[in-house]
Amino acid sequence: MKIAATGVSARIHPESDPNEIAWPGWIPLLVLPAAAVAFRAHFVPWCFMWALAAAIFFGCKWLTWWEYRNLAGATIGRRVGFLFGWPGMDAATFLDPGMRAQRLEWKEWLWAIVKTAFGAVLLWVVARCVPATSELLAGWVGMLGIILVLHFGTFHILSLLWRSAGVAARPIMQTPLSATSLSDFWGRRWNLGFRQLTHRLIFQPARTRTGVFSATLLSFIASGLIHELVISLPAHGGYGLPTFYFVVQGLGVLFERSLPGSRLGLSSGIRGWLFAVFCAGSPAYLLFHPWFVRVVILPFMAAIGAR
Repeated sequence: MKIAATGVSARIHPESDPNEIAWPGWIPLLVLPAAAVAFRAHFVPWCFMWALAAAIFFGCKWLTWWEYRNLAGATIGRRVGFLFGWPGMDAATFLDPGMRAQRLEWKEWLWAIVKTAFGAVLLWVVARCVPATSELLAGWVGMLGIILVLHFGTFHILSLLWRSAGVAARPIMQTPLSATSLSDFWGRRWNLGFRQLTHRLIFQPARTRTGVFSATLLSFIASGLIHELVISLPAHGGYGLPTFYFVVQGLGVLFERSLPGSRLGLSSGIRGWLFAVFCAGSPAYLLFHPWFVRVVILPFMAAIGAR
């Protein structure tokens, strides 16, 4: 990854090479998830899920921070804030004091608060109204509430707070329902933190060696395997379904970019939007499968008073 491509000013410490991550950067990503798995028997499934997700998340954070740890001008506050107070993975932009923060408007504050509040209503009000005989429906409503509270609400508020302090912390969710294609959805709008990491560590090296087709599939397969760890492993079931979901997404992206997909107009406009909604939404039950809902989500909701 060249400095010019990231928009980072060329102020890296001479002994740091941004094109190569030294082995200490990988240690937490290898050790922390393994430790969480080793202590799996001491956790109830939903606690194990959060512990493993946190271990993977912090391992990824450390890896991205390590690459740009010697960026000149990065204050201690920014470094600590990136590691512990921001869910994004773009260390280069966050740490660089020369990067300008996006402009803030009061409407964005209001929208972030509304999303958080709506998610809380879904989680603690609507889900509790679902009959006990429809436990899967209650679990999916609760999951939607959790996603809105965390990814769309709280993380957006964190972006606003950091940007208020002058830090370039772009929201990791970029209005995904406005995506004009499946590529646009996964590449520019949904969970940009994880997207940046897979693009940097998987897609770019694989594209150089094997081409775009293989690199695209490998990136989505990697996403599937990570979701297997935090979804299927705690649930003790549903193995392979999250990976299959992401393979479908990869194939959908490749078809969209193919000649038939281009002729069908799947890369833009209403057709692109419909194709994205169909591909990403209709098989979502494979990702959040019934084992995960029953074994992990519903007990977690009960623990926080949402069920």
